[in-house]
Amino acid sequence: MLLIVGVVAIAGALVTLVVALSAGAGQTTGVARSLELIEKSVNHQEVSKSDLPLMDRIVLPALARTRSLAAKLSPNGTQDGLTKRLDLAGNPGTWTAERIMGAKGAALIVFALIGFVLGGLSVRGLLFAVIGAALGFFLPDLLLMNAGQKRQEELRLGLADALDMLTVCVEAGQGFDAALMQVAKSTTGPIAGEFARVLSEIQIGKSRGEAFSSLAKRTSVTEAKTFVSALVQADRLGLPIGAVLREQSNQMRLVRRQRAEEKAQKVPVKILFPMLLFIFPALFIVIIGPGAIRIVDTFSGGGL
Repeated sequence: MLLIVGVVAIAGALVTLVVALSAGAGQTTGVARSLELIEKSVNHQEVSKSDLPLMDRIVLPALARTRSLAAKLSPNGTQDGLTKRLDLAGNPGTWTAERIMGAKGAALIVFALIGFVLGGLSVRGLLFAVIGAALGFFLPDLLLMNAGQKRQEELRLGLADALDMLTVCVEAGQGFDAALMQVAKSTTGPIAGEFARVLSEIQIGKSRGEAFSSLAKRTSVTEAKTFVSALVQADRLGLPIGAVLREQSNQMRLVRRQRAEEKAQKVPVKILFPMLLFIFPALFIVIIGPGAIRIVDTFSGGGL
């Protein structure tokens, strides 16, 4: 009996081993299995639509359809221009040139419908729809341009202080890359992000000149372009970086003072029209009003 039980147990173990080997024979193991899991792409048909977020279920497919409409109405090179303006704006959020094109098409449709509803079923409504479509089509461009101008102005205001700190760090004995990292950590605003990006590009293998040249392409600030040109030239010729930074810092401070004086000279011209339209009429009423009332009363009394 014990012999029969042992034979049955051995046979069961062999059958279990064969089944396990045959089940895993067609599957990869080890590193190959890990790579297969990494490279496997998710098929959206395998995922229930209710499991996807709202952005993936509704917004992105709608933007994909309106993007084709905007692409047909836009000239060649529009996406390259949008990419440039996104760089100037600091690439806000997760927006890309494709999403902005989709937003342009969606705004075109929405504003056209609003214009048609306001104008009614008539020629006027058709005219309002055309005007609304034009406004909606160019509205994302205007918003993106406004964001880029604000960011470039912030970069211009922070560049002088960042350059002073960079000069002090280099003259104190720090290396140029360490000084850049110190400035990126200690300052805030767009200039800190740009210096951090330059450091990241240097760390992944770009030369210092190439990294700063990319910075010059991402900005429209004249002072930043001049600073980058001086650094690239000093790097090519082997000039001492401390002396170059000191000269650029002095020049930046001079330009900053000249810009402040220019804005101060524009103040009288800017306040002229508000004074003529709002302040002078009130002064005339306060000063001349009582005298005018007395003159009217005098003449009216004399006439009686």
